[in-house]
Amino acid sequence: MSDKILIHTSTMKIRWGDMDAFGHVNNTVYFRYMEQTRIEWLETAVGGMVEDGLGPVIVNAQCTFRRQLKYPADIEIRMYALQPGRSSVETTYEIRRVDEPEIIYAEGGAKIVWVNFKEEKSVPLPDSIRQILTDL
Repeated sequence: MSDKILIHTSTMKIRWGDMDAFGHVNNTVYFRYMEQTRIEWLETAVGGMVEDGLGPVIVNAQCTFRRQLKYPADIEIRMYALQPGRSSVETTYEIRRVDEPEIIYAEGGAKIVWVNFKEEKSVPLPDSIRQILTDL
């Protein structure tokens, strides 16, 4: 994916409660890490996110788990975007430990689609998002 662009980086601490009975971060929590990164970026890009009944939804999400994350650690999540479509943009994520930035512990993706919630139909991406994605 050479046409992806870095659009946001987030850092957070792994919490004790993120681990499961096997002593590593539960697989569902990786999706929360990606979600938090995505929300931070969307809040920066469009502010309140949902305006006039329009906003983002995720239509698919995936994650490949490469290595186990364990408490305690600080992690960095890098969010990338591909070329936007009319109403959507594909995003990808890399999760790394801050103290081991060369190692990718997990990578994932999610497709963001902008929708009219009342009509349950896609609408064009906001100009603010399109501008950010085309300016990079």
